[in-house]
Amino acid sequence: MRDKNIIENLESFGLKKALAYLDSDPDNNVPKMIDWIERFDKHDMVKVQLRAVKKVLADKNNNWYKLVKGIYADIDNDVRKTIFENFIINATILGGIRRSKVREEHKCNVPWAILMDPTSACNLKCKGCWAAEYGNKMSMSIDTLDDIITQGKKLGVYMYIYSGGEPLVRKSDIIKLCEKHDDCAFLAFTNGTLIDEEFAEDMLRVKNFVPAISVEGYEEETDSRRGEGTYKSVVKAMEILKSKKLPFGISCCYTSKNTEVIGSEEYFDDMIDKGAKFAWLFTYMPVGVGAATELMVSASQREYMYNQIRKFRETKPIFTMDFWNDGQYVDGCIAGGRCYLHINANGDVEPCAFIHYSDSSIYEKTLLEALKSPLFMQYHDNQPFNENHLRPCPLLDNPGRLSQMVEASGAKSTDFQHPEDVHDLSAKCKSAAENWAPVADRLWSCSHKCSECNSDEKMNLA
Repeated sequence: MRDKNIIENLESFGLKKALAYLDSDPDNNVPKMIDWIERFDKHDMVKVQLRAVKKVLADKNNNWYKLVKGIYADIDNDVRKTIFENFIINATILGGIRRSKVREEHKCNVPWAILMDPTSACNLKCKGCWAAEYGNKMSMSIDTLDDIITQGKKLGVYMYIYSGGEPLVRKSDIIKLCEKHDDCAFLAFTNGTLIDEEFAEDMLRVKNFVPAISVEGYEEETDSRRGEGTYKSVVKAMEILKSKKLPFGISCCYTSKNTEVIGSEEYFDDMIDKGAKFAWLFTYMPVGVGAATELMVSASQREYMYNQIRKFRETKPIFTMDFWNDGQYVDGCIAGGRCYLHINANGDVEPCAFIHYSDSSIYEKTLLEALKSPLFMQYHDNQPFNENHLRPCPLLDNPGRLSQMVEASGAKSTDFQHPEDVHDLSAKCKSAAENWAPVADRLWSCSHKCSECNSDEKMNLA
């Protein structure tokens, strides 16, 4: 172990020196830097990404080149350096090598990122959100959160994402964890209303925390789901972050009510103007007893988002990720520890933020034991759930697959107020899955050959 740590430290030191060299003159040094990393990357941890970067650099009018230039111009130098080091070196390269070894030794999934809920409490009560029903009844102590991160790093996990509830209800603890684990990258899905000048100064100080601000469209769409005045608070938060040269992105849940707005060119341009550097896109999931099923998107709306996001990737200086429609780039479902897992505020280790079933508690098992539990091994042994990676999800896209795994593993519902039978949950998604299947099959037949040939598009989170 000591020799391994020495080697990792030396490799990390060399990569950090290379990043410092890159920062001194990015236009001229990026090509040299890529050649250097290619020689270092003996395990092909970032081979695909480097190929894509080379392609971008060939055209300085490319939207991706403009995004990179914007990151250098708009983000505080020290913050950018820290995030690059933690995200590229620790979370992706060195962490990837360590994760691969653990996977091989234990024959189980090991995630690139851990999503965890510090609390179920939230200052909003959004329509269709399961957390809105939980109130402030659950939370994990800072010691528990710290232990999860400590365990994760031993497995090679250096990327941690907070959700909730509203994670910034625990601002102080989140900042303390950023300080203690300064080698990790932290992100939070937040409603943004608790971001103020003081917290922004804390972000500048720790340098390794990035918010993904939830926004449902413009004022009408956001306030109709999240409450009056929410949109104005979100815009204020973005103004604070942009003025302090802090990176942030947006998190958008597209529903039957707002898909055409969120997917519009005007909306993306507006978010880019406000300073967003990335966008997470999620479709609405009817999780929880009594969930608003009318908010589920139609197959045509999901196809609309599929086409819009791919168009924007060729034209807009913003990095976009669609949690469902990007399955083709990550070979299907990324949950179950394959790329990420979720730990709720009660300590239940769940395969996905949208799959509220578990057979493991962080208070009773280590992370590694949870990854080797029956439910997570069901994911490991059954992924991908469909050869068409535009139908990646065992719940939304493949009726019956989740039910089979939950029953085979003996997992239980983690909804402490209204436990939901997995068959009832699956039934709510059956019609959507049936309607999406022929559309996805058509899109897949048109695109998968190009995707297989153009490996530049593949995202490697291993």
